[in-house]
Amino acid sequence: MYQQPNIIGQSTPNPALAYGMTPLQMARASGIVQEYKFMAIKPKKQQKELIRVLKAEPKKLLFIKYGKKFNLKDRCVVCGMHHVWEQGDYMRPPIPLDGVVKGRPLMGTYCPKHAAHFMQLEMLQQQILADKHGLEFKRFIPKTPKILKGGPIKNLSKEDIISLTAAGYFIKPPTLGDNRSATNEAIEIVGEINILTDRLNFLMINQGVKPQNTDNKKVKETKEEEVEE
Repeated sequence: MYQQPNIIGQSTPNPALAYGMTPLQMARASGIVQEYKFMAIKPKKQQKELIRVLKAEPKKLLFIKYGKKFNLKDRCVVCGMHHVWEQGDYMRPPIPLDGVVKGRPLMGTYCPKHAAHFMQLEMLQQQILADKHGLEFKRFIPKTPKILKGGPIKNLSKEDIISLTAAGYFIKPPTLGDNRSATNEAIEIVGEINILTDRLNFLMINQGVKPQNTDNKKVKETKEEEVEE
């Protein structure tokens, strides 16, 4: 069965055809987005597994390693796959580091498969941190309330409001639409300007500053004429 080679000249790994590949090699090869299956059981060992998977591919000369093989813009530092991330993509990974969780920043990025593995590593780090401080990790994962899973909500009961606010949701009361015409809105704005001008003159008189010679009535008439035109 022929498989179209990718940009680095290797065919997409298929478990049925990848005879002789180790689990680490299959995890580091390019492919579809999928969850990484751990070999270890303890979280700290699982973290070391993912770090080995996400380390940038080194350059080799005979048996000597130097530099990074795929340290190029828009290239996955692990497998070399070319991928351009959109600005608002929720899976967009941060800048890869030389040691995955520490080290100097690299020029490349992660492909969707290894970006998913990196998100899995971040979740694992949060789990290790929660276990270290004696906390339950499940409490840090937000759950969608059942009332929101059924689609848009038109009516809320008192119990619904209490349950949503307890879950951290902020509920704003509905506001009436603005039915004013452009002319009425302009007249109201001119009135507000006149009120603020009178207040400013009052404050300046109290401070002993001579107010500017402004004729509020003349300003109001001029504004109303402009609106009528």
